[in-house]
Amino acid sequence: MKIDVLYEDNHIIAVHKPAGMLVQGDHSGDPTLMDEVKYFLKQKYNKPGNVFLGMVHRLDRPASGIVLFAKTSKGASRLSEQFRAHSIQKIYHVLVEVHESGVPQTQTLVHFLKKELNTNIVRVVDPHTPGALKAELEYTIVEQRKSLAIVKVNLKTGRPHQIRVQLSAVGMPIVGDVKYGGYATGSPEDHHSIALCASSVKFKLATKDEEVEISIPTPNEWKERLAAA
Repeated sequence: MKIDVLYEDNHIIAVHKPAGMLVQGDHSGDPTLMDEVKYFLKQKYNKPGNVFLGMVHRLDRPASGIVLFAKTSKGASRLSEQFRAHSIQKIYHVLVEVHESGVPQTQTLVHFLKKELNTNIVRVVDPHTPGALKAELEYTIVEQRKSLAIVKVNLKTGRPHQIRVQLSAVGMPIVGDVKYGGYATGSPEDHHSIALCASSVKFKLATKDEEVEISIPTPNEWKERLAAA
């Protein structure tokens, strides 16, 4: 596949992950973004042997958008440190179904989530539930037409399936996300795809006290779906 490189320096590379592609390998044995980026770097720089590539965060398989990788151990350490400290700013955009009337234009959501390991489904639970993790995000409805809306999400914590679960919990499931209450589009090309895009990330470089911000536009088809609503 052709790798869409959004940013690269000596220590870090940022690429665009298409919806439906794994970031790293799983039981399916399907191709992964990590392997494709390794191959890209090997070919570009004519590297012998194995190519080092550090994975510092993940993006759900059905989602699309920006993924950061570290090209060196220094890059991996610096990025991992920023993710642990929650100093990396991550913005997402989603296309949602609006099931409830009177949904606030902007709102901070706080829930406690727990993942069921046997089903790989995350649920909202009581705060006192053993193993429950606090999840927080802020959303703003950017554009709405009837029962569809494009929503900007500022993620405060990084829990599995967090955006998908929290928005569904307030009556705004993501289009295509049948696992969490969204409708299936039915298009073959939408297999393993939901309308969630990691659209912006801001981080500090590995060797300088300098910030870099990378942004990508939301998919054109979202606007088309809004217009057709």
